[in-house]
Amino acid sequence: MQIHSNSFAHGQPIPAEFALGAPDGFGGNRSPHLAWTDVPEGARSFALLCIDTDAPTDAALVASGQDIPVAHPRGDFVHWVVIDLPADAREIPAGASSDGVNKGGKAAAPLLGSARQGLNDYTGWFAEDEGGMRGDYFGYDGPYPPPQDLRTHRYFFRLFALDVAKLDLPERFTAAEVFSTMHGHVLAEASTWGSYSLHP
Repeated sequence: MQIHSNSFAHGQPIPAEFALGAPDGFGGNRSPHLAWTDVPEGARSFALLCIDTDAPTDAALVASGQDIPVAHPRGDFVHWVVIDLPADAREIPAGASSDGVNKGGKAAAPLLGSARQGLNDYTGWFAEDEGGMRGDYFGYDGPYPPPQDLRTHRYFFRLFALDVAKLDLPERFTAAEVFSTMHGHVLAEASTWGSYSLHP
């Protein structure tokens, strides 16, 4: 199985149009175009995850405004969770999940028939924010790495072909729950990634 995007080239920078953060404030926060081919026989649905694998693990350091060294310990930050994409789906158009910044949370937009979108990690990140950003963030919200981070972040778009038509998950679900529930049902995986940084 292969996946690509017309919104950014594999391994290359993601345009600010598809990022939540930009050098001068907010970016366009559009969800990127994705398309896939060579689907394995027996695939009955797809799951899609977008994960930043370079997120700093020390929230106090991020809040301090000090430079974050390249060698600082990193963790995952989830930007998009989709399950139950129909078996005949082969493309998600740009802007289908998000097309702008939503303060105070965002409901899950309809996406390709039976597809359902889960919570991304901005839900937790903004949980203590008193400036109007706190809320449940469903669907896609793009890159917004700390401007003082010396490491360029990588954003992995991972598509899984599954042997079940629907994952048994409630209306409100996370990437961790998707990983757990789809265990043993993955027929194939494809991925592509783009990079993003706000460091001058």
